[in-house]
Amino acid sequence: MEARAPMPCACAERVAGGADAADTCAVIVAGGSGERFGDPRGKQFVELAGLPLMCWSVMAFDRAPSVARIVIVCAPERSAEVERDVLSRLTLAKPVELAPSGPTRQDSVRSGLERVPRDLPLVAVHDAARPLVEVEQIEEVVGVVRADASLAGAILATRSVDTLKLVEGTTIVATPDRSFYWAAQTPQVFRTARLVAAHKTAVRDEYQGTDDASLVERLGGRVRVVESTRDNIKVTVPEDLAIAEAALGRRLLC
Repeated sequence: MEARAPMPCACAERVAGGADAADTCAVIVAGGSGERFGDPRGKQFVELAGLPLMCWSVMAFDRAPSVARIVIVCAPERSAEVERDVLSRLTLAKPVELAPSGPTRQDSVRSGLERVPRDLPLVAVHDAARPLVEVEQIEEVVGVVRADASLAGAILATRSVDTLKLVEGTTIVATPDRSFYWAAQTPQVFRTARLVAAHKTAVRDEYQGTDDASLVERLGGRVRVVESTRDNIKVTVPEDLAIAEAALGRRLLC
């Protein structure tokens, strides 16, 4: 079947920015099998608005003035597919390198970090399955880390809007104050040396974190939350794709 042409805004203008601000390497994690999504192609390659889903994340980081380089972490056996179906369909200004994914997301991020030039002081880790991230969000979270030397990192997140319940088995044992709770998103931006050290320590301690921020936090690093929008969703199940398609369609019509 012949692929649909990309929508008109697929190559929108880049946000203006000076070359001296390009101090960040983006690590885009696209190594998951997507079993919950239920598509043999994997959710990263499912079409969204005329392009494979992961294209939209790659384009956002390519347009971000702070980003100097992009590392895409993918399954080694799918690297040719990434080259053919993703990179060949995009006109990118930033150099892109592929890194092999590992058995867990944490392993995959560590693999991507090995390709990050050590002369780039900041690294932004992003899930390829979050296709709606915007350049302005990337720049905001990078800027927060850059501006505050006391920070080890910063992450995009949204405030909890639902009432939360602490449950044992099926019994509610507490209703915590939701004002203290945020839902973590990506990108998560860190000082490169701090994240590399956190991953090395996690390997030594055989520790598996829930995200990269948790690895940095356990070493005492201060990580700030930057409030994000709710449409920066992670496509996990098929119904998420419909939500992303609608949100992206509205954005491209603006």
